[in-house]
Amino acid sequence: MFERFTRGARAVVTGAVAHAERAGADAVAEEHLLLALFDQEDTKASFAFRSLGIADLRDSVESELAEARRRGGLSKADAEALAGLGIDVTEVVSRVEQAHGAGVLAGDQKDKGWWAGRRSFTREAKSALEKSLRIAVGRRDRAIGDEHILLALAARPGVVAEVLADHGASFTALERAMFPAA
Repeated sequence: MFERFTRGARAVVTGAVAHAERAGADAVAEEHLLLALFDQEDTKASFAFRSLGIADLRDSVESELAEARRRGGLSKADAEALAGLGIDVTEVVSRVEQAHGAGVLAGDQKDKGWWAGRRSFTREAKSALEKSLRIAVGRRDRAIGDEHILLALAARPGVVAEVLADHGASFTALERAMFPAA
């Protein structure tokens, strides 16, 4: 599959690994792919970010991703569903952090998880990359570009798609921005 990646898509994957390493993450996750997409310049994804007005909102995106990590990866929708059952996720997180330390649910424990010099990818990140292939094939594109990775992240349910949508970058909005004739 990676042989079909464009230079830009390969830069996203490499950038995601670098983000994971800087964060001390056990594995490369979807959020690292998103942050690496923000690093790209002169690509379809960067054009979409600029045209939708979220290119300048990176700090807000990072903040929401960090808050979701603090909640153990629960999306706002998950937290609201639990609130409907009478479970206050904020209270649970606070109590767990009081007992075990700040960020314990985020999994921000250094020096874990990778060997042979390479970080592994989470199941969700792998699935997003596989989805990018399906999106490219569905569009009859010969290569997988950063735009396909971005659409895959927006298409999959979860924190990253929720954060993108909260910033005005839903799958539909991104698709329109990157492929106006679609």
